[in-house]
Amino acid sequence: MFSLAVARLPYCGEMVTPAEPHVVQHAELKRSITAKQLYFYVVGDVLGSGIYVLVGLVAAAVGGAFWMAFLVGVSIATITGLAYAELVTKYPQAAGASLYINKAFRSPVLTFFITICMLSANMAAVGSLAAGFVRYFSGLVGLPADAVWATTIIALVFVALITTINLIGITESVVANVVMTFIEVSGLIIIVLIGVIALVEGVNDPAVLLQFNAEGGAGSSVLAVLAGVSLAFFAMTGFENAANVAEETIEPSRAFPRALIGGMLTAGVVYVLVSISAALAVPIGDLAGKTLLEVIRADIFFVPATVMLVVFGLIAMIAISNTTLVTVVAQSRILFGMARENVVPALFAKIHPTRRSPYVALLFGAAIVCALLVIGATIRSSQAELPAEQQLDIVDRLATITVVFLLFIYALVIVACLKLRGTDETVDTYRANTPLLIIGILGNLTVLAYTLIDDPAALLWVAGLLTVGLVLYLVQNFFGKKPRSPGAEGSPGAVTLPPASKEL
Repeated sequence: MFSLAVARLPYCGEMVTPAEPHVVQHAELKRSITAKQLYFYVVGDVLGSGIYVLVGLVAAAVGGAFWMAFLVGVSIATITGLAYAELVTKYPQAAGASLYINKAFRSPVLTFFITICMLSANMAAVGSLAAGFVRYFSGLVGLPADAVWATTIIALVFVALITTINLIGITESVVANVVMTFIEVSGLIIIVLIGVIALVEGVNDPAVLLQFNAEGGAGSSVLAVLAGVSLAFFAMTGFENAANVAEETIEPSRAFPRALIGGMLTAGVVYVLVSISAALAVPIGDLAGKTLLEVIRADIFFVPATVMLVVFGLIAMIAISNTTLVTVVAQSRILFGMARENVVPALFAKIHPTRRSPYVALLFGAAIVCALLVIGATIRSSQAELPAEQQLDIVDRLATITVVFLLFIYALVIVACLKLRGTDETVDTYRANTPLLIIGILGNLTVLAYTLIDDPAALLWVAGLLTVGLVLYLVQNFFGKKPRSPGAEGSPGAVTLPPASKEL
């Protein structure tokens, strides 16, 4: 999830304040991305660190059939992608969900709310990824999983380092893009190869692929898969970032539908193969709640496990670091862009005089992420006497919060797509299958409802993040510059972004 290589976002290191800050300078964006390049962009976008972080949690929720959760998750995400494909062919501009929802509902308040939801999702995702990074790091150095504050300190240092890198600036490089994507995918290929070896050698009975943790028949099996989907969906998201390069894509009305859907299906196939391979190589009880390092520990690859543990651990940490790095970029750009639109305090639009990075937005985002990690550690410390399975899992909790926000946003984007039917259409406009879109709405809302019913405590965390957004809104409303009328150039209702913020 959120897996973008470092090079995919032109960073603030080269940021220049335009003379008219509220108008997107379309003339500066060169259409140079081909359909094939966009396809690989989407594949690299979706194939990220989500599965490195969550595979064990999904296995624990479902059982040996946890590959079904990834299959259902990618199906719902792909249907959502159909809505994005249609909307992109109508509005080939940056801003994604906020733009589409504003076009459909013309409500500055709703647009602001969706933007805050996306910002909150990014912050929760960074926290989950940081905790996931620590799991791989701890596995390599032998740090006990129950060393709550030691692992939390490592996570905080990780967030600080990522933020510092962003403060310094990132040089855009196509080579870095290719290398990072290759590293991420190579780790998953290794897992698939191990799965093939495990199948040939009969390590696990293939019947495990149809086993569920739940007891009580088909109904319980469906609930088990839903539980897995609510986590697996974390790994499926990120495709919406492709909408932000629409202005730089050649013939977007033709390129986007094929590249977006084709890329997501490709990523989905890889995820299902990785899930099947992990189930065939490792007893589900050993994999549950753990990372893909357990597959390496099975020692059935042709390279000794002692070597592969280090190699794969480094691959996973690079993948997670890369995803986290760019998620932090997006998070700071959201705040930066909203500040430029007079939606949140102008303080967040400040850029460093020499590094040209939005340092206030970066530091604020890091502070919120660190607060989430500390709160999680405090809660877990208070649960020290409880059995391990009853203690808070911060990776699980923050991933769940991310999914709650995104499922809501995705359902609303599909509604916006249907509402905008017949508007701003040309002969080149792609039209998604209407019944599939309705299924997509139901799918997103079903998983959302199950997630909240299964884990109502997540609502407290969601409310906490939304409260931060509300505070920013109130501060701006009472002390900041008054935004112009809805729909006016530069107003929140217009959802126009400065060139530096086009990659949100």
